[in-house]
Amino acid sequence: MRSALVAGALVCVSLLVLGVVPASSASGAPLPARLADTGGGTQLITAVAPKAASTTGMVTWWDLRGGRWVKAGSAAARFGAKGLVEGASRRQNTNTTPTGLYDLPYAFGIQAAPRGTRYGYRAVKQSSWWCEDIPSTSYNRWTDPRPADCRASESEHLASYTTQYAYAFVIGFNYHQRVRGRGAGIFLHANGRGATAGCVSVPRSAMRALLRWAVPGKRPHIAVGTASGSTAITRY
Repeated sequence: MRSALVAGALVCVSLLVLGVVPASSASGAPLPARLADTGGGTQLITAVAPKAASTTGMVTWWDLRGGRWVKAGSAAARFGAKGLVEGASRRQNTNTTPTGLYDLPYAFGIQAAPRGTRYGYRAVKQSSWWCEDIPSTSYNRWTDPRPADCRASESEHLASYTTQYAYAFVIGFNYHQRVRGRGAGIFLHANGRGATAGCVSVPRSAMRALLRWAVPGKRPHIAVGTASGSTAITRY
């Protein structure tokens, strides 16, 4: 018994040193149960980095069943090349991933939606753009075609990102009440070569699994944060 207790204590210390948020706390409460808010639905994605400067971490998706959050799947995640920052104070073009709790307005992709996808899914065409031009009336919006007041040099031609945007969810950061200059085009998408420009990414197989899992009527949200500190995921 003493050996088991010592071993358990060493595991806990190791987790703390690494800055990892366990999926369940010592009391047995799963991570979503320890968040300040989960969005009011019965599905949730948690995206956790060890610390604000991290570019990697873990994405886990959860279902609320019988009043308890149950893990449905997980995958290694990548974050912004400059780490994570509080969403409310983020600035555009900083290569940081905004922390906070956000809805998922819709999904999109260059590839056809995986069989079983129930979420609203937009097919990317050669004429599809995400406007990131700050003065534009279409700022932080999908446009098809790109409007005259949205410069191509300040926007993303979605079809050009064949790897990352094979499958993606729009993250509702700065989407519903837009603050110009706070940031645009924050997605949960398939992995590219390395860290992102501010999005959250996971392997393509995980994106396919997430698209099959998400149910609009269950109001899935994504909580993004760190293991501890001012951007700790449990604040959201």
